[in-house]
Amino acid sequence: MLNVNVKRFITLIAIAAVGCVIISGCSEGKGRLSNRETSGPGAKVSVEALIIRPQPLENKIFATGTLLANEEVELRSEVSGRVTGIMFEEGARVRKGELMLKINDRELKAQLKRKSLEEKLSADEESRKRSLREISGISQVEYDKAVNALRMIQAEREIIESQLAKTEIVAPFDGIVGLRYVSEGSYVSTNMLAATMQDTDPIKVEFAVPEKYAKHIKKGTEIKVLAGDSEEERRGNVYAVESKIDLGTRTIKARATIPNSNQDLIPGSFAKVEITLERLPNAIVIPAEAVIPELSGEKVFVCKEGKAHSVPIKTGIRTDRGIQIIEGLAAQDTLIVSGLLQLSEGRPIEIKTLN
Repeated sequence: MLNVNVKRFITLIAIAAVGCVIISGCSEGKGRLSNRETSGPGAKVSVEALIIRPQPLENKIFATGTLLANEEVELRSEVSGRVTGIMFEEGARVRKGELMLKINDRELKAQLKRKSLEEKLSADEESRKRSLREISGISQVEYDKAVNALRMIQAEREIIESQLAKTEIVAPFDGIVGLRYVSEGSYVSTNMLAATMQDTDPIKVEFAVPEKYAKHIKKGTEIKVLAGDSEEERRGNVYAVESKIDLGTRTIKARATIPNSNQDLIPGSFAKVEITLERLPNAIVIPAEAVIPELSGEKVFVCKEGKAHSVPIKTGIRTDRGIQIIEGLAAQDTLIVSGLLQLSEGRPIEIKTLN
């Protein structure tokens, strides 16, 4: 009797277990059906969107360059001789026309003195013969010989004066002298470097850009410069552009000037150059993540009457903030910026955030 009761109890437990499995399966099936209903083609997709508003945009490119002195010259003597005077200090500022170095000129001064005496005698001779010619005391030929002799002596005197001027090195412009390489009493030749001199206010920056930007780089183009390790941004303008493309690098070279009143920028330093090619006051710029690439181009989704619609676009300038749209979008369009993978043409949407 006891065995019969145990068998009945086990049978009841088995029936109850099978019922639970059946109920659980039915519940799971209903849940899956519910999910399919909420995620099907007709379900709304929750997205973020923004209203397109025109904004100022600068078309910029970046290049590397080198700082150059506004004016730079190597000071060399035009004649050979012994140095009799050095009138400048290394690293000092000098004025245009200031005497900097003197070469021995005693011999030339003696020649000039002799020639001056010869000129005086010839001038007296010409004066006497002119008086005689006025009373027909001599022929015109004799008077012309006296005039020509005077002019030849004057020309020889000018040559000596020119050679005498070459014994002096004067500052060709206002600037700063570098190191000197000669000493007083030393003998210098025409190919020997005496010193260098630079004018560094303003200072020039030379840079090159790819040839596709050549038409944008012109006189007056604005640039920003970071020189060396300095974090101070300097502004300047292009003043000259090379007349041809470099065949080796396919770039075009340009030069600009930037202020250097503090003399803290040094010629030869490395420079980072930011060039503003153009300014657009009312550009349409959208986030890069809103753009969907396709085989035929690029597109975006916009919201119209609660549904998503794809729009082909043409892009322009790319910046760290976004992408310029040249064609396809207009001001006040509602651009969808999230949930793009779930969107299709005409899909209902629900905007959870609108900027």
